[in-house]
Amino acid sequence: MNSHDTIAASDDVVAREVNGEAVLLDLASGLYFGLNAVGSAIWQILGDAPVTMAALCDAVEAEFDAPRDVIEADVAELIGELAEAGLVTRKSA
Repeated sequence: MNSHDTIAASDDVVAREVNGEAVLLDLASGLYFGLNAVGSAIWQILGDAPVTMAALCDAVEAEFDAPRDVIEADVAELIGELAEAGLVTRKSA
């Protein structure tokens, strides 16, 4: 995954915050997904507009105290899982 790849939330996903965490409903499959605090912060950013991987990592780094390489790896892993589930789309730069 490239830092210039653009990530967007799928139009088929409805999200709600429950006790500080995001719960996602994929309308296409009817499946629910839960995200922890970091995942919820990422989802909130994606809800505004498509964003690059670099911008996602910048936002996470500004909010959470972790080394940049760990943030990049964790964000890439989460985006990969969300993409596999059809919850986000990814466009390569």
